Amino acid sequence: MTGTGHTLISGLIVATLVGCTAPPPDESGWNEALLEDRQLKDQFFREAPDTPILLDRRGTLLPLHYYAPDSSYRTPAALEVSPEQPIFNIPTSTGVIRPMQRVGVLEFALRGKPMRLSALAETPVRSIDSLFIMFKDPTNETETYAGGRYLDLPRTASGLYDLDFNRAYNPYCYYNEGYDCPYPPRENWLEESVPAGERLAPGYTGFGAGVIPPPPSEEATQTTRPNALPNQQ
Repeated sequence: MTGTGHTLISGLIVATLVGCTAPPPDESGWNEALLEDRQLKDQFFREAPDTPILLDRRGTLLPLHYYAPDSSYRTPAALEVSPEQPIFNIPTSTGVIRPMQRVGVLEFALRGKPMRLSALAETPVRSIDSLFIMFKDPTNETETYAGGRYLDLPRTASGLYDLDFNRAYNPYCYYNEGYDCPYPPRENWLEESVPAGERLAPGYTGFGAGVIPPPPSEEATQTTRPNALPNQQ
């Protein structure tokens, strides 16, 4: 990325830290929309023919369990497109190794601390309508799915994003071990806890609650450097 791009990202983070010039996320109706979306997801998981939750587990897992909405876990973020678009071999919950390509890196500040998360995509990448973010944090040890959680961000033309961890969700393999879910790469393991978004159901001891992801290894690291994709945000 050019110096201008780095200036944009640095300026965004500094502004977020001091709370002055960066435009804060629009909070008008934010809480209501979040709660409504959670109710709709419960309805889908309970009634849809393609729900991932088996019938005998719905009484335990539904309604889904969440941390209370907290706007301090919602922050602006800037996408730095990865110039070399490296490919990683990502382990999954079924033991399959899945190649994924890094689209870019989101830079942001969460509760005053600068952080980064890589946005990955299945390969080969043809078009990307949204950024796929996988992350781990210390809540995975006791309160959230052990293998990490996911976020989806609609792609923007500006490269600026509304990063809302209140919308972090458990992968489908938490509900049903028949699904194949990729684990976050080591570069997306956050040191700070993120008590926002979906959490474990109290008392649930199924596959999704106790699975331990494999440790970082050569299989979970960068393997190739293909030609760069168009530098679009």
